[in-house]
Amino acid sequence: MPISLGICTHQFASHLLMESKMTATSKFMQICLGSVFALATGFVPVKAEETSYVLVTPSRIGVNKFLGLGKTGIEKAAEAQGTKARIFEGTDPSTRRQNVQAAIDMKAPIVAVIGFEFGDIIADLAPENPETNFVIIDTCIPDAPENVYCAVFREQEAAYLAGAEAALTSSSKTVAVIGALDIPFLHRYTDSFALGAKAARSDINVLPTAWIGGDNPFQDPVRAQTQAALQLSNGADRIYAVAAGSNGGVFKAVADKPGAMAIGLDVNQCGDAPGAILDSTLKRVDVILPATIDGILKGSAKPVVSFGLAEGGLELVAMADDVAASGCMIAKTPDVIGQLKDIQAKIISGAITVPDPMAQ
Repeated sequence: MPISLGICTHQFASHLLMESKMTATSKFMQICLGSVFALATGFVPVKAEETSYVLVTPSRIGVNKFLGLGKTGIEKAAEAQGTKARIFEGTDPSTRRQNVQAAIDMKAPIVAVIGFEFGDIIADLAPENPETNFVIIDTCIPDAPENVYCAVFREQEAAYLAGAEAALTSSSKTVAVIGALDIPFLHRYTDSFALGAKAARSDINVLPTAWIGGDNPFQDPVRAQTQAALQLSNGADRIYAVAAGSNGGVFKAVADKPGAMAIGLDVNQCGDAPGAILDSTLKRVDVILPATIDGILKGSAKPVVSFGLAEGGLELVAMADDVAASGCMIAKTPDVIGQLKDIQAKIISGAITVPDPMAQ
């Protein structure tokens, strides 16, 4: 998502399940993606008397920046309350369930999980454990019990900014977006990117979305590179990569094309292809997780909370204070960053409304 998108890399898969309303495609991908990342047994036995905030991940954190943000988020939340944070790393359906149960057994007041892989697990266990508050990041479950809180994103807002950024920096006046699979959720990225590009520059040409497809669209960099090469041959010099584990193929294609650059997804991917990545749209799990937990503790949390630019749940690396050290090429164009800040401010104020393609 991502992994995390990066995790399929993970967050994409989470929306693939929930945001596409469990279509046949999403059900298939749920099964496939749930097994792709199984590595080794990850069950964590704990002592019943321990009390901590617990984050349960669907796979090993390792170099997965997206899951790493979750770790940072639970640690921030625990520190704010003077308690401890525990991280239980799952690897497959069995260890994920065992780890959630272990957190319940140790009487953790807060149990946070990331991704669609935990949908059935939380649906089963939450009603039986009303004293435990569960937080699901980047997805939700239907008819959630009162002790389940969902923290999701308005992805279309960041994608709109990415489109504006691509258009404002394009020399060829042609930009493109490559998505993993043509499903409703991913149109939040592809459609909104095109909308932002056209709004920022009237003479911009946005190529039709290229879909990777195939048997493993979220983990097929070879097909992604082929699609990116086609978009580049059609004149694009900026490509938004919305393909999780396939993004590396897009980055390889733009790195081989002088003057071309890509925009990464969910985490800062600028280091994946130095000099060839303009920017990345970020999902700030490290922000929304402690914010959600704080709301639960104060009694103000809603069952589903949506985070966008205004709440700091989404952003471009370009907006970060440390953009100069980010490795993103956008750092070399402060004038464009200024324009993007103006657009972001208008989105936050409501002067610009970014429609949700899934609500149409």
